[in-house]
Amino acid sequence: MAPHNPTTAPDPAPEADKPPRVDRVVFGIAAALALAFVGWGVLRTDSLSTFSSTLLDWLIVNGGWIFVLVASGLVVFALWLAASRYGRIPLGADGEPPEFKTVSWVAMMFSAGMGIGLMFYGVSEPLAHFTEPPPGTVPPGSDAAVETAMATSLFHWTLHPWAIYAVVGLTIAYSSFRRGRCQLISSVFAPLLGRRTASGPLGKLIDVLAIFATLFGSAASLGLGTLQIGSGLKAAGWLSDSPDVGLLVAVIALLTVAFIASAVSGVAKGIQWLSNINMVLAAVLAVFLFVVGPTVFILDLVPAAIGDYFREMAEMMSRTGATGGTAMQEWLSSWTIFYWAWWISWTPFVGMFIARISRGRTIRQFVCGAILVPSAVSVVWFAIFGGTAIDVQRHGTDLTSVGATEAQLFEVLAHFPWATATSVLVMILVAIFFVSGADAASVVMGTLSQRGSIHPRSSVVIFWGAATGAVAAVMLMIGGGSDNALTGLRDLTIIVAAPFTVVMVLLCAALTKDLRSDPMILRAEKGAEIMEAAVRTGDSRYDGDFQLEVRGTNTSAPGPERTGGDRDDSHRAIPIDVHDPEPGNGHRTTVEAARTSIPTDSH
Repeated sequence: MAPHNPTTAPDPAPEADKPPRVDRVVFGIAAALALAFVGWGVLRTDSLSTFSSTLLDWLIVNGGWIFVLVASGLVVFALWLAASRYGRIPLGADGEPPEFKTVSWVAMMFSAGMGIGLMFYGVSEPLAHFTEPPPGTVPPGSDAAVETAMATSLFHWTLHPWAIYAVVGLTIAYSSFRRGRCQLISSVFAPLLGRRTASGPLGKLIDVLAIFATLFGSAASLGLGTLQIGSGLKAAGWLSDSPDVGLLVAVIALLTVAFIASAVSGVAKGIQWLSNINMVLAAVLAVFLFVVGPTVFILDLVPAAIGDYFREMAEMMSRTGATGGTAMQEWLSSWTIFYWAWWISWTPFVGMFIARISRGRTIRQFVCGAILVPSAVSVVWFAIFGGTAIDVQRHGTDLTSVGATEAQLFEVLAHFPWATATSVLVMILVAIFFVSGADAASVVMGTLSQRGSIHPRSSVVIFWGAATGAVAAVMLMIGGGSDNALTGLRDLTIIVAAPFTVVMVLLCAALTKDLRSDPMILRAEKGAEIMEAAVRTGDSRYDGDFQLEVRGTNTSAPGPERTGGDRDDSHRAIPIDVHDPEPGNGHRTTVEAARTSIPTDSH
């Protein structure tokens, strides 16, 4: 029987082709919950703070292991896909070339790998692990602490986060470009739940969770950027004291207006231009610090950090409350689990971005590009910024005494020439990084609210942009001011990302089921089955003395013509059907086993 070829019959009527319509259920529920959260945070800040702290404590104690297992499981899953037989499947039609050239594609991956997170944690994280290593590991400030600090930082910023992004991006790209479905998180669950269920109440719940994850992930980034800009204003001498909550909220308002304007303006080339300038400025800052900083120490740190990372990976992946008690649980909630939750909350946005630019790539190319390129950027970035901070700390300056984490980068820059200019550059970088990313996140939330439309209405985009700013303000407020604002960001990010973690696990199951029925895989399996049957038939009929032939025969022709004419019994063929390329035309393709011809002796 002819095998089914899904390429010739994709899922019908992609919803992305329909006129943009607001999904009243998805948008209504998500918007109502967002407004309720903002109202709770503004009117009863203490109540929300207490509730979030209590819920977080329960979640870390009872469910922290889920984040740890899922994050590491996604790394294994992504690498398995790349190495397996599924790795050669294209994210598009068979033979479709990549939409972007490799150099441009890698450059965009590099762009996606940079952001507020690297600006905020490039100095502060290695320094924190150097001065206060994970509980039960190495003495603070020692040579071993340098190794642990760099290995832990790379653990949080290389393979794990980008594997999380890659799995979601790969699933969206495969579902959209290979199967012809719309770009909704719920659509990728069609092979697991069925198309009707995936577009029903359960699918809408998945899209609501995706919106909420994106909303709080973007708000957390906005909060981090605001904290760093506030510290930059003090470092540049424009503020005498640390910024209070009122000033931070004002900064949030300005950034929110900026990214909403960019999101609804449609000036895509302008935003792309700003993003490219930002990449150049970030590279200039990194090269400057590399040159004026401890250059040899940084160069030594790169290979050492990579080696330490792989040597300590098993230990870092297995850290839970069971290995260190309460101290380890608190450390995990501040670092590893917060990161895994943060990355998961960003997956709808980043996944859609890297999916959009990867059409035509194979799964193997996609996984390698989406994981290795940004990871390489992180290695270099943390070696330069983290290495410089550790070197300054080791030579007698206590960078941790400056107080807020977000101020440590400016304190490091103060030890080198042009401190004011570089501090201003950092604030510009943070602002543009956020504006050029948050506008896209607002559009993604609009897309999820409008049945997968790639051009959501401006009113919907504006709403989600304003909601992002409002949620960021509430997250800072429940932290109790600039000194503890990071606590509020961490607590709520982990809480909101928890339900979407379950979605990530089910998403892997849906993708695996989809890949098993891919036309390329079915053809390979059917081809192997047919070849084995032909060989078995030939070996049985001709006692091992046979050859295989592929013929096209006319099944509608009468008599000998249909089978290729009368032939000597030594050339009798055993036809085995492959498929009927055009049903009803009377032709079929066969693989035939025939006795090997014996050439005539010419002498």
